[in-house]
Amino acid sequence: MIKLVAAFLSFLAFLPFAIAQEVPSVPSLLDGLAARDDLNALKTVVIARDGEVVAERGYRGHTPRESTNIKSASKAIVSALVGIAIDKGLLEGPDQKIAPILKSELPASPDPRINDITIGNLLSMQAGLGRMSGPNYGRWVSSRNWVRFALAQPFDDEPGGRMLYSTASTHLLSAILTKVGGKSTLALAREWLGPVEGFRIGAWERDPQGIYLGGNQMAMSAHSLLAFGELYRNRGRTAEGRQIVPEDWIDSSWQARTNSRFSGDAYGYGWFGRQIGGEDVYFAWGYGGQMLYIVPSLQLTVVMTSEESGPSARNGYRDALHGVMADIVRTVRAS
Repeated sequence: MIKLVAAFLSFLAFLPFAIAQEVPSVPSLLDGLAARDDLNALKTVVIARDGEVVAERGYRGHTPRESTNIKSASKAIVSALVGIAIDKGLLEGPDQKIAPILKSELPASPDPRINDITIGNLLSMQAGLGRMSGPNYGRWVSSRNWVRFALAQPFDDEPGGRMLYSTASTHLLSAILTKVGGKSTLALAREWLGPVEGFRIGAWERDPQGIYLGGNQMAMSAHSLLAFGELYRNRGRTAEGRQIVPEDWIDSSWQARTNSRFSGDAYGYGWFGRQIGGEDVYFAWGYGGQMLYIVPSLQLTVVMTSEESGPSARNGYRDALHGVMADIVRTVRAS
């Protein structure tokens, strides 16, 4: 009997160690992704906690330092520039009407509702104008004037109505920033976000009038996108404490204003929101699986880049990435 009790106590002493051993480390978790058939498009993953990179991996010859097209994840960057422009007094705020700013680009006989569209409506994809994403994207970027073409679209809903995801809405913001800032959107980004260590925009497509494409075709490295994410995780401040993006703009950007009819995810100003791994997560998402996740409760920022050759939503790949993020959240929380 004594021997049996001693053996049982020895087992209990060993149990916590055994359980701890079953929780994978963040680096080993990333190592295991290379063997997953459902993640063949994955290029890089970078994970930072409290401002420090704790693990990063490149797959199939890719590295976190190489340039990649972050696609619609760039909408979060345009949103940041709008917040800074408001802080600088170049824009009045989210309720400011866009028609007076873009007056020269309006149709000859516009729908009166165009006078009701606000900066905030463009940010939250609630402008009401016909979508210039998905099947309509090609004919939009084939037009001779992208701003005029977008503003001439018939209304599919009232301004402030349901979410109509459209890259044209973010491009209108780029045109507005160019007008009020007196410089190209790229020049403004380099000036205003330049103090963020590690942040850099490489190539970026422009429309026929030279306006940088708001919300697509922006080249950045995973490390650069992480630097931008860290700015938001740190409430708009650099690591040195310099306020770049107003703190209240972070809250405004993450506030749920509508929901995607495709995923049900909340949407604010260029950012999606949902629960992942039991935590509130805010994320920027680009075609093909370009992801920037921020988990404020865990002081966690994660970037994933992928091949841009295929969709990520309809084929389940985006959900697979969300699953990887859930595993990361659980692993970090247990560490």
